[in-house]
Amino acid sequence: MRTHFTRRSLIRGITAATAVASLATGLAACGGDSDAATTDTAAKSGEVVIGQVSNGAAEQTTVKVSEVKSISSELPAALRKSGKLEIGIGALPAGFPPLAYVGSDQKTLTGAEPDFGRLVAAVLGLEPEVKNSTWENLFVGIDSGKVDVAFSNVTDTEERKKKYEFASYRQDNLAFTVPKKSTWNFGGDYENLAGKTVSVSAGTNQEKILLEWKAKLAEEGKKLTVKYFQDSNSVYLALSGGKIDAYFGPNPGIAYHNSQTANTPNATRTAGTYSGAGANLQGLIAATAKKDSGLAKPLADAINHLIENGQYAEWLKAYHLSNEAVAKSEVNPPGLPLDNS
Repeated sequence: MRTHFTRRSLIRGITAATAVASLATGLAACGGDSDAATTDTAAKSGEVVIGQVSNGAAEQTTVKVSEVKSISSELPAALRKSGKLEIGIGALPAGFPPLAYVGSDQKTLTGAEPDFGRLVAAVLGLEPEVKNSTWENLFVGIDSGKVDVAFSNVTDTEERKKKYEFASYRQDNLAFTVPKKSTWNFGGDYENLAGKTVSVSAGTNQEKILLEWKAKLAEEGKKLTVKYFQDSNSVYLALSGGKIDAYFGPNPGIAYHNSQTANTPNATRTAGTYSGAGANLQGLIAATAKKDSGLAKPLADAINHLIENGQYAEWLKAYHLSNEAVAKSEVNPPGLPLDNS
């Protein structure tokens, strides 16, 4: 897999899994600009409001968080002097809930990623300024210094380490979703897919993994049926109608769909997760800065402060992403290898 193939297909999978009418207004992105700043909602000093104007994607939570001088002192002098943290998000044109999208006020970039950037900025004693762009322009922004750091579901890869440095903050997971009444669970073992019918989006990382499992089962004389649909509505109609047993896609999109259908006759649940990097490596999502910028360590220290003091857990819980928690933020941890990045 090439780097852009993996990322674009992941976004495609999230988008396909989250095209739900209740967020239609929130997905009207910021015009046609390729690099647009979005309004940040005001918060009291020492507080960050998680899930504000999220239109139901998150449980709105006010988190207490203040500057930690011992961490902010690690920042490069120029950044401390500016007093701002320019946060890059690659969510144009349409966003990808629950991670990043324009909120119900039609102007604020909300979602798990910008909210986490705001939490980190608070620990660093910096004013967050969130800038929304296309995925390609996100990296242009980092390269040019237009943004200091990206919080945009960027997977840590060895290829990207040639130009960027990382501070990990979330597992990069895929997931199976099933009707809430279903008793089936994945359990981390592809053998449990024998005899099942599973839908997946074509041309994605998860399709590659699922087809590999299908081939292994075939060698054992067992059958896994893979089905494709044109859009998410068709996937979930097939799921509720019993035409498929499960859908395999990016965990954040599935967590979002579960939350949106929780109190409906077609409620779904997560039946297991799997690393987006495959069996031999836990994929990681990381804050991404220009290589040798001096930002990775203070970013990781800020994230670890949030982990140790409970704000990190509050953030994940608000967005129903607790199953992607990491125990510790690491600077430049092992990423997808060069032959799979």
